[in-house]
Amino acid sequence: MREVEVSRLTDVIEKLCIEANEHLPEDVKCAIKTCRACEDGEIAKGVLDNIIENFDIADRENVPICQDTGMACVFLEIGQDVHFVGGNLADAINEGVRRGYDKGYLRKSVVKDPVRRGNTGDNTPAMIYTEIVPGDQVKITVGPKGFGSENMSQIRMFKPSAGLQGIKDFILEVVETAGPNPCPPMVVGVGIGGTFDKCALLAKKALMRPLDTQNPDPFYADLEKEMLEKVNKLGIGPQGFGGKTTAIGLNIETMPTHIAGMPCAVNINCHVTRHKSEVI
Repeated sequence: MREVEVSRLTDVIEKLCIEANEHLPEDVKCAIKTCRACEDGEIAKGVLDNIIENFDIADRENVPICQDTGMACVFLEIGQDVHFVGGNLADAINEGVRRGYDKGYLRKSVVKDPVRRGNTGDNTPAMIYTEIVPGDQVKITVGPKGFGSENMSQIRMFKPSAGLQGIKDFILEVVETAGPNPCPPMVVGVGIGGTFDKCALLAKKALMRPLDTQNPDPFYADLEKEMLEKVNKLGIGPQGFGGKTTAIGLNIETMPTHIAGMPCAVNINCHVTRHKSEVI
């Protein structure tokens, strides 16, 4: 059994909150630049040039890529041989978020109550997702999630009779309905299977996967490629002004489900698909 002080998580999460908001992952940058090279419309090229200039400035000057610095989604893969000591785990995570958003001058975007509102003032609480895995390490991933794109996400509880075509049509429906609202080019995370709640979590996890990887199952890898091509044929384009680049990536994650169901969730993210990880 390995003991880990929760204060170590606080320090790492503070750092990751700042880094994730200031530095776009290299796979996302490469995807945007690749799409820029493929565009032939002047407006689309101009928008992508502005996006590239923006993340270059953020890198160089260590400032947020976007003013919506998101809700802090914190994913923990906890080795089963780890024992946390020195305090409450959730409190330690939230303290890291609090410090990170304060020290990084990041916008505080969380309200105390979904209906009665009222800003919490420190961007807490974080959305915490835990998974027990083999080993004695802890992998921490912070993915700040803006709500211009989150609001465009949907879930549908299909019956198995809807088949693969039902899922394909749903993905395109969600993207087309989203239109320019999530600041395209977007990243599309798709979750298929599980239960109502697990399906949505799969879609969010899909957004954390690098865009230069594919689903290990060839069937779903082919589906990712097919649906990305179809999404880009919608012609929504960068910032909704039209073009070949509506999405820079589409990732699918799946899990077993009940014989009577085929849940599907589509979690939309903007081109600022932020996530940073560290292992302790």
